[in-house]
Amino acid sequence: MRLLISPINHEEALEAIKGGADIVDVKNPKEGSLGANFPWVIKDIRELTPENLLVSATLGDVPFKPGTVSLAAMGALVSGADYIKVGLYGPKNYEEGLEVMKNVVKAVKDTKPDSIVVASGYADAHRVGAVSPWEIPKIARDSGADLAMLDTAVKDGHTLFDYFSLDDCQKFVDETHSYGLQVALAGSVKKDQLKPLFDVKTDVVGLRGAACVGGDRNTGHIDRNAVKELKDYVQSFE
Repeated sequence: MRLLISPINHEEALEAIKGGADIVDVKNPKEGSLGANFPWVIKDIRELTPENLLVSATLGDVPFKPGTVSLAAMGALVSGADYIKVGLYGPKNYEEGLEVMKNVVKAVKDTKPDSIVVASGYADAHRVGAVSPWEIPKIARDSGADLAMLDTAVKDGHTLFDYFSLDDCQKFVDETHSYGLQVALAGSVKKDQLKPLFDVKTDVVGLRGAACVGGDRNTGHIDRNAVKELKDYVQSFE
């Protein structure tokens, strides 16, 4: 199980790398759960990240505007991102989610076929009117994406497990794996929730707050020792 750690700037990216992050995920919490950062920040972090590590970039909690989102995907791609992650916030249903993701996949794969495209939904989608999390595996499959992900849309102290039981997580993972895709789970995940996610065979776990000093994704900053503690803990499962 790989750890995707989400820095917001150069300094945090260095801390994530030094701590042992498997994937460096550039985001901007000021703009939402999967808030997008600036192209020059992605470029800078890609340049400082060792070649053997992948850099992910979030496109934001995106609207139902396939053209706009496809253009954003190209921006992240040319800025150096290996993972292109789309938060399906505006799409209300399978059809709208699929339309966004098909166009993102085309934009990205036509330019760089080995890039990894992530369709991300929200376990608490009902709180914001977004597409049901249970549609995400099918949207990922039918659009040609590589990975289905769940996060939480509202960052108010609730975690993934407030909306998805462990059985729900297992069902989501199993369905996604049955399509030949990988799974990422996130949503204010705490250290003690990593073992259950490992047990259901999650491929990637997304973390920010747990990797920050004080455990706060907004007021804290990523610390290499916190990242190393998480990394060592996950490695102890294997």
